[in-house]
Amino acid sequence: MSEKLSKSSSLTVPLLPEWKNHDEEKAIASHPSTKNTVSFSRTCVNGLNAISGVGILSVPYALASGGWLSLALLFAIATAAFYSGLLMKRCMDKNSNIRSYPDIGELAFGKTGRLIVSASMYTELYVVAIGFLILEGDNLSNLFPIREIHIVGFAFGGKQFFVILVSLIILPTVWLDNLSLLSYVSASGVFASLVIILSIAWTATFDGVGFDQKGTLFNLNGIPTAVSLYAFCYCAHPVFPTLYNSMANKNQFSNVLLICFLLTTVGYASMAIIGYLMFGADVESQITLNLPLNKVSSKIAIYTTLVNPIAKFALMATPITNALKEMLPRTYKNRVSSILMSTVLVISTTIIALSVPFFGYLMSLVGAFLSVTASILLPCLCYLKISGAYKKLWCETVAIVAIIIVGIAMGISGTYTSLMEIVHHLDG
Repeated sequence: MSEKLSKSSSLTVPLLPEWKNHDEEKAIASHPSTKNTVSFSRTCVNGLNAISGVGILSVPYALASGGWLSLALLFAIATAAFYSGLLMKRCMDKNSNIRSYPDIGELAFGKTGRLIVSASMYTELYVVAIGFLILEGDNLSNLFPIREIHIVGFAFGGKQFFVILVSLIILPTVWLDNLSLLSYVSASGVFASLVIILSIAWTATFDGVGFDQKGTLFNLNGIPTAVSLYAFCYCAHPVFPTLYNSMANKNQFSNVLLICFLLTTVGYASMAIIGYLMFGADVESQITLNLPLNKVSSKIAIYTTLVNPIAKFALMATPITNALKEMLPRTYKNRVSSILMSTVLVISTTIIALSVPFFGYLMSLVGAFLSVTASILLPCLCYLKISGAYKKLWCETVAIVAIIIVGIAMGISGTYTSLMEIVHHLDG
């Protein structure tokens, strides 16, 4: 297999190419270099940007769904995701030709493994892009309430209008061939998350909202939703191979993961606690929708939330369109087809965002079905196969199998709950 991988062009030009330019719901902090020259501190920043993202808006809702005790699940999922990241590093240590997440799938299970990893990864990107449009529509309609607007004989609700408007703003960005500038713009992930936490905390402390809500200790019915949203916060694993290969000293990658997971988990937990104490059971799927609009701190948090998705959308759309272009006959691989595919992608995400305008439930679905699969199940399965550990009953093997079983149960229950909630609200 090692010889096969070293000869395979798919490792230098992946089956679904150019993963290095995008974000699993979250963009890498800088345009990754193919040279192994990135320092430890720079890799930490890149990793923090990869993990931190819009999930921070929904963790208070997740905590409200499951109750205070569900915070233990956030730390458990963070621990499992950190450990699965270490397993990915071990897989990459096995073969120096690994450059992307699909490469790990191919080393473990051949072309089938590559296809499964790629499908999981890119489906997640597509659905998160839809979530970005819903997020923009929700917050803009909250800032600028419009009941109905008429354009060329068509009537649109305020939220629908803003989703379409943002799509039109985003459209030219997905036509660009070189997204290195956008990758630097989207590198504001860590800073944006910090600004949001501080702004919301300021709103509670100094702008009269307060921390008066007590909340509930435990809500069993809300656990699947809570777990799914927590899992969504840790869906950055597909970028780990890029970070690993960019490092000057790959032996330090384990420490990078430790620092990144510790800091982001502190951030997520802080936001969950602050938001739940502020609004209790009434917290929205995006906490920004609860904020008083007449306060400067609230507007800072909301505007920070609005800017990031516009910059990040193209970074996620480009790998998908690149993958689609690879399937075209050579005669159709040109600039016109690229623009056409990018346009169709934006139109399709817009249509779904208008049809399923439930940010919290959609992100819950992503977390339960796609994030659990890509960030926990697949790394564990690939490691067991590549290392051959499945042949021996070691303590670590038992632990990994236990994680897989719990992950499957978590994914099934969360996916079912999310789908039922979406169907219920569509019928309502």
